[in-house]
Amino acid sequence: MPKVTSLMGAHRQFQSLPPPTHDLSGSISALLGTQPVITTPPRPAQPERFGQPGLGGPGKEEETWGTERRGQGTGGAGDPRCGALVPGVLSTPRPLAGNRPGAEGPDTPGTEMTKPLEAGSTDACSVPVSEIIAVEERDVHEKQSSSGRWQKMENPFAFTVHCVKRASHHRWKWAQVTFWSSDEQLCHLWLQTLRELLESLTSRPKHLLVFINPFGGKGQGKRIYEKKVAPLFSLASITTEIIITEHANQAKETLYEINTDSYDGIVCVGGDGMFSEVLHGVIGRTQQSAGIDPNHPRAVLVPSTLRIGIIPAGSTDCICYSTVGTNDAETSALHIIVGDSLAIDVSSVHHNSTLLRYSVSLLGYGFYGDLIKDSEKKRWMGLIRYDFSGLKTFLSHQYYEGTVSFLPAQHTVGSPRDKKPCRAGCFVCRQSKQQLEEEQKKALYGLENAEDMEEWQVVCGKFLAINATNMSCACPRSPGGLSPAAHLGDGSSDLILIRKCSRFNFLRFLVRHTNQDDQFDFTFVEVYRVKKFQFISKHVEDEDSDLKECGKQGFGQICSDSSSCNYLASRSSWNCDGEILHSSAIEVRVHCQLVRLFARGIEEVS
Repeated sequence: MPKVTSLMGAHRQFQSLPPPTHDLSGSISALLGTQPVITTPPRPAQPERFGQPGLGGPGKEEETWGTERRGQGTGGAGDPRCGALVPGVLSTPRPLAGNRPGAEGPDTPGTEMTKPLEAGSTDACSVPVSEIIAVEERDVHEKQSSSGRWQKMENPFAFTVHCVKRASHHRWKWAQVTFWSSDEQLCHLWLQTLRELLESLTSRPKHLLVFINPFGGKGQGKRIYEKKVAPLFSLASITTEIIITEHANQAKETLYEINTDSYDGIVCVGGDGMFSEVLHGVIGRTQQSAGIDPNHPRAVLVPSTLRIGIIPAGSTDCICYSTVGTNDAETSALHIIVGDSLAIDVSSVHHNSTLLRYSVSLLGYGFYGDLIKDSEKKRWMGLIRYDFSGLKTFLSHQYYEGTVSFLPAQHTVGSPRDKKPCRAGCFVCRQSKQQLEEEQKKALYGLENAEDMEEWQVVCGKFLAINATNMSCACPRSPGGLSPAAHLGDGSSDLILIRKCSRFNFLRFLVRHTNQDDQFDFTFVEVYRVKKFQFISKHVEDEDSDLKECGKQGFGQICSDSSSCNYLASRSSWNCDGEILHSSAIEVRVHCQLVRLFARGIEEVS
């Protein structure tokens, strides 16, 4: 039974700050005109209730127990008939009115004009405690205003609540609301209770290692961090150690060398390439410590407990778009501050029992491989090189012949064409992981081995592109991504095969990535949800016979045109999360929820 502490003697004395400091329409508003009540929770046995780690992220609003209670008190000064702080939620009488967006960046949080709130209003709004950034005492003399009833107080006291405000397009903004009272004890009681609640949120980071790539994307990484991120980290009392990288793979090398036990997470400021460096460092260091040989294609990799935060400052920022819904630096910083945790799949890519790379977004052969290979020769062109190389690759219309063999992901509860995108608290990811764990337990105890029992499939032919996506691969130009229904943590990859077709039809396919139409609705496009696949190019099939042996007796061959399998085409390269793999014959395996990010998945828009 929660302990309810009524704040006596404060009736109609808790006033709000003048209009410029009010904020958070629909999230939190100032108490005005009636007596506040603090409901102090018992110390929870599992602090994660305020922000559950995992795919679900912080608990939903209904799980934080917080609603405004009216007309249920005992009357008098202790009657809880106004805004209240209840376990997990700060609830207030009604949202503020009027809008006046603030200046860009965290130095000046968005603000809203307000009008006086009427006592007795039945409307209420609240903010989960898990989304409060910080609470600080306010110096009432530091800023004067010509309006506000607080000025009539003889000796006003105040504190400011800094918290998250949701904006359009999945963006989060830093916002603040200040509470005033003539009762100093009352003000300090609110401060103490809020600080104790924030202290109980053990999932929040306190010390971070930050890597900044000053050259990636538009070369704005350092400026973005200093202007938009560092002030927020300081406000949230997060200490940091900053390393500005000077050469490629420096972040990866550093993570192999240093002791990371003192850090609550690793933050990378840059593009997808910078994230890939940190990813390889974190996974590699974890396997090294666990004595796992990552070169073994069937090695069971150990998940890392160290979360990775991404401050987007690159050209596409695909990882942020697919996990948060935007490439806004302030939004990503706020997800880090509140301690969000999102487990995502990682694919290991091998060639002849040698680990080539890890992939979390796109493995692309043919069109996307040629595009990235050509663009690397034109780095002097800047970001426009991707458009130039994309057009050149499209016009060349090169296709490649080879064989793809794959193991269907039968443990998953979704499909690539079910039009059910991965969202925060994803049911598909949760259920798929449970099914996969059941399979692994059976294999561990020798009851059955799913990979040995399941039937592999083989597809051979001429392909314009072969893509494998662990996530939607959304970006500003393609809001839905290459596979809109791909899931972040279901232990599978969407394998997309684009067979040889006319240049016009391929253009139709590419255009559909920019709209809401089904890009898989073509006769020359096939899509499968897989947990393992292999590819071998036609002209190296004899050289890499060990990989071809994967299609043993159980393979059910699917070949649309047997004569086409005899055509020798030139070899393409693999695009692995923006990096070139020169070995065309690869073996790929998806590792379910191998790493965690400071994110919660894309939230549903209400």
